[in-house]
Amino acid sequence: MKNKDIADLFSRIADILDFKGENAFRVNAYRRAALVLGDLSEDVAALLEDGRLTQIPGIGEGIARKVEEYLKTGRMSKYEEVRKGVPEELISLLGVQGMGPKTLALAHRELGVKTLNDLRMVMDSGELAALPGMGEKKVANLRKGLEHFLASKERISLGVAYPLVQEIISALEKKVKVQTVCPAGSLRRMRETVGDIDILATGKDGTKIIAAFTSLPMVKQVLAAGETKGSVLVEGDVQVDLRVVPPSSYGAALQYFTGSKAHNVKLREMARSKGLKVNEYGVFRGEKKIAGKSEAEVYKTLDLPLIPPELREDRGEIEKALQGELPSLVDYQDIRGDLHVHTEWSDGHSTIEEMARAARERGYEYLGIAEHTPTAAYAGGVSEAELVKEWKEIAEVQKAMKGFRILRSAEVDIKADGSLDYSDAILKELDFVVASIHSGFKQKVTERILRAMANPYVDAIGHPTGRLISRREGYEIDLEVVLKAAAETGTALEINAYYDRLDLSDLHAKRAKEAGAQITINTDAHHADQLWMMELGIGTARRGWLSKGDVLNCLPPEKLRKKSRKKG
Repeated sequence: MKNKDIADLFSRIADILDFKGENAFRVNAYRRAALVLGDLSEDVAALLEDGRLTQIPGIGEGIARKVEEYLKTGRMSKYEEVRKGVPEELISLLGVQGMGPKTLALAHRELGVKTLNDLRMVMDSGELAALPGMGEKKVANLRKGLEHFLASKERISLGVAYPLVQEIISALEKKVKVQTVCPAGSLRRMRETVGDIDILATGKDGTKIIAAFTSLPMVKQVLAAGETKGSVLVEGDVQVDLRVVPPSSYGAALQYFTGSKAHNVKLREMARSKGLKVNEYGVFRGEKKIAGKSEAEVYKTLDLPLIPPELREDRGEIEKALQGELPSLVDYQDIRGDLHVHTEWSDGHSTIEEMARAARERGYEYLGIAEHTPTAAYAGGVSEAELVKEWKEIAEVQKAMKGFRILRSAEVDIKADGSLDYSDAILKELDFVVASIHSGFKQKVTERILRAMANPYVDAIGHPTGRLISRREGYEIDLEVVLKAAAETGTALEINAYYDRLDLSDLHAKRAKEAGAQITINTDAHHADQLWMMELGIGTARRGWLSKGDVLNCLPPEKLRKKSRKKG
């Protein structure tokens, strides 16, 4: 599918036009097209062939013609037209948090900034701070944004790596017989970003398995291919390494290649104190191998229970394991529903029925339809009158879905003064209310969230820190104050499982648990095919040491309402 490639091109066109000071309507048309195409689950080529592309909101005839041109020729003349005279590296700087098109245009026009090094030089010299509307504080924020930008370029988002490794493993198992196969490394620990992707496998013919791996359809370049190890580059220049190990060493290798360096160092120190040696081949007493077939076996030799992969970061998990105090972590099958998704009524791309049926197919008992509210006009925010109309459609769909609950929810904007975008009269009629900040990121964020939590009808705060992993660190928020207030008011805090958010982060989720706050894990899905991202949210929750009892949407529907509305 070329959806992402085309979406990226439209996003780049919008950035360049904005940089050039073009009409805002034209800029927003391209941005909207980029968002729509980026969220599509169907192949844009199939939609074009069936004549259905222009039926999608945000895709007009002009955009469709450009899509068709790209699919036929591999190029888009509009992109080539607008980028004339604008260096690629210059436009890439728009990825720096705080570097909007107007700021970049000012730095380019007044100071001749064209490259990353140019930007660093004018920051260091003080020239950038001296420009109108800039100042030392804004430059300091830009410097932090630049550091974040550079760091994010070095690693792969979990939301990209996770489905990619599943696709690779599935393709490999169809092509060649393997006994066992599993991802390792930071991906298996469900870190929000990962480096290279590591996969371990066992099988009778390592050379044959490696040959099958290096010839998979997604492979762009083969870096190495031997009897037991292969390395390839796939789309996006992501490196994937496959190791084939003997079954007798599989557990030891999986443990070795999964644990963080600090976790593994501590295990090796424990082993030495017992006269043992632990490595990727097994556990040894002298020359004799005493364990290695399974991970549980490796940990048992050190008088430890099997420590879940997500906890292997040396954050106290070994000490807790020795004391028998490791938590029983929340698992995928514990989730009973998703409380924050969008449909075509706001900026989603699936109907209420499509979202509900997809949720039921995942084994859920309920789904919260949570549209944006009027302040989020850019996202098709729904007025109170429109919301009441949506409730009628929910009721109609509900009739055909016995044993499954469609909840009347909303993602209500927290406005600049801390008030909410819907009246209490409407909020009172909803089953679940998520309150979120989408604008005014520097406007007394902590105070606004505290005021929202004081409202008896607000059940949860959505994506509480406002971060985007690839672009920004988040709001200026006193999280400790928010965590305390969440516990006191009985307001849940969301782990937003959308791959570029994962907000709360794992560390913040752990702090929330310690503060006594309740958590809800939601996908913020805008299409039925995005419900899979719950797996990323669960991974984040597990890294945050959360148990089933810490997560609101592990409750059945009848208990959820009672628990969430205990404030009212």
